[in-house]
Amino acid sequence: MKEEMKHPLSLKHIMAAIFMLFFSAETILAGLPAKPNIIFIMADDLGYAEVGCYGQTKIKTPYIDALARQGMKFTQHYSGNPVCAPSRCVLMTGKHSGQAQIRGNKQIGGKEGWKLGSTTGGQWPLKADTVTIGKILQKAGYVTGAFGKWGLGTVGSTGDPQQQGFDHFYGYICQRQAHTFYPNHLWRDGKVDPIPENEDGQEKRYSHDLIANEALKFIKTYKDQPFFCYVPFTIPHVSLQVPEDSRKPYLGQWEETPFKGSSLYTSQSRPRATYAAMVSRMDRSVGQIMALLKALELEDNTIVIFTSDNGPTFNGGSDSSFFESAKPFRGLKGSMYEGGIRIPYIIRWPGHVRSGSLSDHISSFQDFLPTCTELLKLETPGGIDGVSMLPTWLGKSRQQKQHDYLYWELSSKQGIRKGDWKAIRRRMGPVELYNLGQDIGEQKDVSDQYPEITAEMTRLFTTARTESEVFPLVKKKK
Repeated sequence: MKEEMKHPLSLKHIMAAIFMLFFSAETILAGLPAKPNIIFIMADDLGYAEVGCYGQTKIKTPYIDALARQGMKFTQHYSGNPVCAPSRCVLMTGKHSGQAQIRGNKQIGGKEGWKLGSTTGGQWPLKADTVTIGKILQKAGYVTGAFGKWGLGTVGSTGDPQQQGFDHFYGYICQRQAHTFYPNHLWRDGKVDPIPENEDGQEKRYSHDLIANEALKFIKTYKDQPFFCYVPFTIPHVSLQVPEDSRKPYLGQWEETPFKGSSLYTSQSRPRATYAAMVSRMDRSVGQIMALLKALELEDNTIVIFTSDNGPTFNGGSDSSFFESAKPFRGLKGSMYEGGIRIPYIIRWPGHVRSGSLSDHISSFQDFLPTCTELLKLETPGGIDGVSMLPTWLGKSRQQKQHDYLYWELSSKQGIRKGDWKAIRRRMGPVELYNLGQDIGEQKDVSDQYPEITAEMTRLFTTARTESEVFPLVKKKK
């Protein structure tokens, strides 16, 4: 008895702790279906406040708003990076952008991705041995499909989606090509799928609709077996292009200044109406997916997640200021401020995720992979940075493990969130420090007032990452 008092971590206590951990995990998983379907819908450059359930008043998004009413809305969820490709890499691999292979939008092959049948244009590829969520779910018996924008390697490279865990792919391989919604081709399972010009009218050539239809076909085809449907839509990334039927409800609502930039970005005047119409058209596609699940009686056995890959954009005629796209945050896409990385995140899973619930759990893209592995009782890969969100999903927040910190990097910019503290550094310069609990808009740099916290953040800017030869934090002088 005295010995136990002297040594509180006795074998008895250790065994009890192990039992409690095991029991806790089993309790979380009790009563869950063995292999629920998973649909992950990701908008492109959609701001935190660009859908109604997150405060948008000008753009109508009834179907996404319904998801929030029927599921759980997260208020402190973050993208993997402030820009497209590296954010997607974090989602696929569970590693934050200081450990991930892809840390920027590095183009290879010049502008060749525009050409019909070209396989030389695209972004820096994932390595062949990369462990992705697609590969993990394939191995677990899921049929996997990706529909939308890839951006993690060209067709035939090691980063080809069908080399990275996806049985089917339809959409844009190259992000540069995705700057138009009227391309001359998309890719289908490693082969060119030509799109005839004006043959069936403009509306039937709109790439977003073609992509959404392929996602619907995939769900219909594999309704009788477990499936993972990854839907990285290209809306509302510029160009500002949308069929007229979606613009009509918004025409004449606001004063418009026609965009005078490159035709690469917009083929229509009235950019505000066009932008709002694009978001609403994407919302309509979300509604079509939900209607199909109901018709196929798959609602209860399907997890549906909706989010965005980073904050709202600042170019191409878009007007993030007018729509208050990142409200109440500072910064837009490409920025380490909250507006560049804090994003909408909604999960719907009837019977398991409480409808109308709200979570302020601090989470990020790297958490999706370990959440899936815990849910499916699979081994979680070593060396990842994600933390399973499953306890929060299921309303068991007391069992939720927290991140010690979140880390981002892009070119020479770094960001860290640790509790309510947020630090930003550019070009290895002075550290900016903000208390998000008191200053959500990151307006007051308090680094001088809290030197110990600033020093800790400075240390983490070095220790949280590993160097990348392809994406160096500091470029070597030639």
